[in-house]
Amino acid sequence: MTEIPKNHPRYESLMVREQIAAGVEKGITSSQGLIAQGRGEAFDYLIGEKTIDSADYAEAVAVCLLLLAENPVISVNGNAAALAPEDLVMLAQLTGAKLEVNLFHRTEERVKKIIGTLKESGADVVLGENAEPLLPLDHERAKVEREGIYDADVVFVPLEDGDRCKALTDMKKLVIAVDLNPLSRTAQTAHVSIVDNLKRALPNMINMIPDFRNMEEEDLWEIVNAYDNNVVLVDAVETIKENLTAKQNELLGIVEDSDKKDGKPGRKEPKKQARIQRDPEIARKVMMRGGDLMME
Repeated sequence: MTEIPKNHPRYESLMVREQIAAGVEKGITSSQGLIAQGRGEAFDYLIGEKTIDSADYAEAVAVCLLLLAENPVISVNGNAAALAPEDLVMLAQLTGAKLEVNLFHRTEERVKKIIGTLKESGADVVLGENAEPLLPLDHERAKVEREGIYDADVVFVPLEDGDRCKALTDMKKLVIAVDLNPLSRTAQTAHVSIVDNLKRALPNMINMIPDFRNMEEEDLWEIVNAYDNNVVLVDAVETIKENLTAKQNELLGIVEDSDKKDGKPGRKEPKKQARIQRDPEIARKVMMRGGDLMME
């Protein structure tokens, strides 16, 4: 792995990239997983690289569901195994969930290597080697074990693809997904969509378990039944909008005026714009849009 100084402003992000790259070198992550990681990182940047309140709420509901489930299963792909094998094993042990390897770019060698990684991280049993094409899909993710994902009532699918998520929900399984893109098919299809980085979500869920494990089932179901996944997705989208607007205003030099007489936030005059070194027509449109924003 590349030596990255801890005082680098993008230290954590760069370390995650190194973990994924190392996963490719070890043969547990596919090369396509690098692209998936980059997409997720982009959305993480848009939500502010932190666990927003709605994601924290979704993580709490996810813990409740895993504790209530009769046969919970945590589905593991190459990226998840490269990023957080110890946390996946810990979550499984604390909730009584099974671990099962399920891959889109499946080879038996990759399955065995991921199982080995999870066992090195403390897992006793990991399903996936004896998978059969039991799901209604035309690709390798259709292969699951009968005693695992096929018979599960709750499936936790970090870093999922949308068509299998839909297949699982169509089979009347409750699906928990971790997906930084609130617009993805997975986030739109899952029952509980955690719009958060897997590296933050798993430790947060693990820390919640002791409190929820001591609650009565009736109280856990009350939390689950009150949950509305659409509200969580809307909040994630709204967070992205707010962050983009704040950055846009910063670039335009627009700041809120807290001294406005009516008590409502106002806007001060923008800073003098730097000369735009590009096509004059594009520059004109940008400046006109900035003027429109200042008039709003």
